[in-house]
Amino acid sequence: MGAEMNERYADLIATGGERQAEALAVTEVLATAVAHAEDGTPVGHAALRLLRDDLELKRMYVVPEYRGRGVTGPLLAWVEETAREHGFGRVVLHTGERQPDAIRLYEREGWTRVPVFPPYDLVDLSVCMEKRLAKKS
Repeated sequence: MGAEMNERYADLIATGGERQAEALAVTEVLATAVAHAEDGTPVGHAALRLLRDDLELKRMYVVPEYRGRGVTGPLLAWVEETAREHGFGRVVLHTGERQPDAIRLYEREGWTRVPVFPPYDLVDLSVCMEKRLAKKS
């Protein structure tokens, strides 16, 4: 994931124009999920962290050769179910303008843009989104 993001934002990184938000602290992580191929190879990942009063989707990633092969759906379903189980009515996320594929995916899955929230207000080209969750029946 890091290599792919470094490539997408290389010009900003090289000129010092890309500022990073703080690192993800292990103590903030509520849960993680890893998707595996049939042979056991890890092919996708998602983490949920506590961010003030919100639950934030972090490190959502599917390796390129597995994109479009049904990995993302189960990971996002896990995100929603885990959020509901912990009493959250929404999940937020941060992505960037140079990740239009991710933005389209989230919009297709019912996420909507929200104003950029801290700490991402310090990160150039930030896009923040939320997904409001239906209550469990």
